[in-house]
Amino acid sequence: MSKKKVCILYTGGTIGMIPTENGFAPAPGTFAKELAAIRDLSSPRMPDWDLVEFDPLLDSSNITYKQWNQIAGAIESRYDDYDGFVVLHGTDTMAYSASALSFMLEGLSKPVIFTGSQIPLCELRSDGKDNLITSVLIAAQDVVHEVCLYFSNELLRGNRATKYSSDRLIAFKSPNYTELAKAGIDMRYRKRAFLEVDPDQPLTVRYLRDTRLAVIKVFPGIKFELFTPIVNGMQGLILETFGSGNIPNYDKALSNLIDEASRTGAVVVVCTQCPQGAVRLGTYEAGSALVNAGAVSGYNMTTEAAVAKLQYLLSQDLTREQVIELMETDLRGELDK
Repeated sequence: MSKKKVCILYTGGTIGMIPTENGFAPAPGTFAKELAAIRDLSSPRMPDWDLVEFDPLLDSSNITYKQWNQIAGAIESRYDDYDGFVVLHGTDTMAYSASALSFMLEGLSKPVIFTGSQIPLCELRSDGKDNLITSVLIAAQDVVHEVCLYFSNELLRGNRATKYSSDRLIAFKSPNYTELAKAGIDMRYRKRAFLEVDPDQPLTVRYLRDTRLAVIKVFPGIKFELFTPIVNGMQGLILETFGSGNIPNYDKALSNLIDEASRTGAVVVVCTQCPQGAVRLGTYEAGSALVNAGAVSGYNMTTEAAVAKLQYLLSQDLTREQVIELMETDLRGELDK
């Protein structure tokens, strides 16, 4: 039986950075040397793997839809040649990218595992070695068939993950959905939590377009009228509200803001600021204005998933009504109603 084969896509991020005069930064050509020094990666028990290094390498804070298209394209062009894929990515926007790829890769039937590290691979105590090795092993197994994020012994659904800590090794959590697997002495999969896939459906990549989106986080005393000029011309607006979808209702400013957004064709999606829980529009009087204004519930989607999903839908040839309907529809396991 031939060995499994995994493609490692190195986009940049902390895992491959080296120290410079201006702090840690990615350096072309150095990461392959770091991988060559890890003996476990050449173990006979490891699958075969190839490294594809992106050019340029990026700090993940510079990731845009263009890089999401690049990652998706790299997977599409190699899809028939590998059993799975590992995407090495900076942690700051990893949850956004994993969410975006989950929507873009329609008909995915192979593992796509995002991972990285909080400490560069070249440093002592780096968490990158275990994250990388375990991700490669998961990608080589025909168990999960979706976009996932592996970090600190947990495998999470990509569009359910959110970055939780900037300085702890347990950097990501999945507040509204169980982990897909836990790595201990053995890998313990929760197969009931997996997405159901059709192995006969071919992979279709839905590339993204440049869209005009905004995220507004509600806070006590917010002056919504200050955002009206920004909303004009937006295609999508995501509101991070209090609790289950509550907003200040001391004046008509928010209604006017949403009316202006709707008048120009924008889709308004309501998410919660709470790490755990869901939006329930209309539960309280303070949120009824959102219902009356035609806002869309994000239910228990993370803000990262909502941003990625809205950009994905706005990149397709859909009417505004279709986008609204699909934002409230579970497409890739990103929400529960």
